[in-house]
Amino acid sequence: MIELLIGGAVFVSLAMALAWDVQRRTGNCGWVDACWTFATGLAGILFALAPIGWPLTWRSWAVALLVAAWSLRLGLHIVQRTAGGTEDPRYTEYRHKWGERYQRKMFGLLQIQALFAFVPALSILLAARNPAPGIRILDAAAILVLLIALAGEAIADRQMRAFRADPANKGGVCDAGLWRFSRHPNYFFEWLGWLAYPLFAIDPSWPWGWLALSGPAVMYWLLVYVSGIPPLEEQMLKTRGDAFRAYQARTNAFFPGPTRAAPVQTSPVR
Repeated sequence: MIELLIGGAVFVSLAMALAWDVQRRTGNCGWVDACWTFATGLAGILFALAPIGWPLTWRSWAVALLVAAWSLRLGLHIVQRTAGGTEDPRYTEYRHKWGERYQRKMFGLLQIQALFAFVPALSILLAARNPAPGIRILDAAAILVLLIALAGEAIADRQMRAFRADPANKGGVCDAGLWRFSRHPNYFFEWLGWLAYPLFAIDPSWPWGWLALSGPAVMYWLLVYVSGIPPLEEQMLKTRGDAFRAYQARTNAFFPGPTRAAPVQTSPVR
C-alpha cells in the first residue's frame, strides 16, 4: 500500500514537471491542465487496479472505468481548446503578474498541483478497495452521480464553446443554458463528480472509507477559493468590466440556483 502511494505521488510529480516543460516550450499553459487531468486519471486507474494484496472486485473495475471516462472526457476537451490556441485566463494573469519570475513560480505551482492531485487519487483508491460485498444502494448512487456530473460538465463546456464561436458574442458574458444558473457550472459538475468516490468508499465495514471525503473537500477548496473561481473572475472583471459585475450580481458563483433581480439603483436624498 505505502509503495503504491509513493509511486503514485512520484508519477504525478514527474507528469507535472513534464507539463511545465511543455508549457515553457509552447508558450501555452493550457497544456498544464490537460497533463494534470490525464496524470490524475492514470494514477486513479493504477490505484484502483494495482495488485496490492487486496482482491479486485466489480467495484474496483467500475471505479477504474469511471475514472477513465472522466479523465478522457475532460482531458480531450482541454486538448481541443488548447490546440486552438486558447489559454486559460488564469495563466495569462499569472504570466503578467509574475513577469520574469514566471517560469520559476510556475514550476513550484505545478508541483503543488501534483500534491493536490494525490488527494483525489487517494479517494479513488479507497472507493475501489471497499471490501463490502455485492452492489449497494450507495454504489448505484455513486455511478448515477458521476454520470450526471460528466454529462453536466460536457453540456456546460459545449455551451461555452458555442458562445465563444459566435463573433457576435466577442467581449460578452455567457449567461445562457447552464451558465444562467451558475457562473461556473463546469466547476460545479467537476466537483460533483468527486462526490461519487466517497459514496463508493463509505461502508460500516470499511472505516477507512470516510477518508475518501478528502477528495471532494480538497477539490471544493481549490475550485472555489484558490485556483478556480478567484483568479478567473479577477481576469473576467478586467476584461468584461460592468457586464461581468452585473452577471455576478444576478448569478450564483458555484452552486446552481435561480437568478436574482438586479439591485435597484436609488438616487441619494438631497
